[in-house]
Amino acid sequence: MISKTPEPPYYAVIFTSLRTDGDEGYAAMSEKMLQLASRAKGFLGAEWARNELGITVSYWESLEAIKCWKNDVQHTVARKLGKEKWYKAFRVRVAKVEREYGFDG
Repeated sequence: MISKTPEPPYYAVIFTSLRTDGDEGYAAMSEKMLQLASRAKGFLGAEWARNELGITVSYWESLEAIKCWKNDVQHTVARKLGKEKWYKAFRVRVAKVEREYGFDG
């Protein structure tokens, strides 16, 4: 599903990852984090694709909202588990969205 975001500017957090083998609770934690993030102040939406390379893009009102989400206690636990057992490698990129356009058919 494509997120319905407001008029720019807003921010995107782009998380790309290479997974380890096996689930080991990853799917459940991923769903839990999406549910928590969706209730966080400043959250605007998220999109993801998970195959060989996982990509999750979340959208936020402000850098402060991103910082608050990063410091969320449960999100901190999930990040720690990710480093310990779910990811071979990952990158987080934060970008300011200044323009948006598209087609909704």
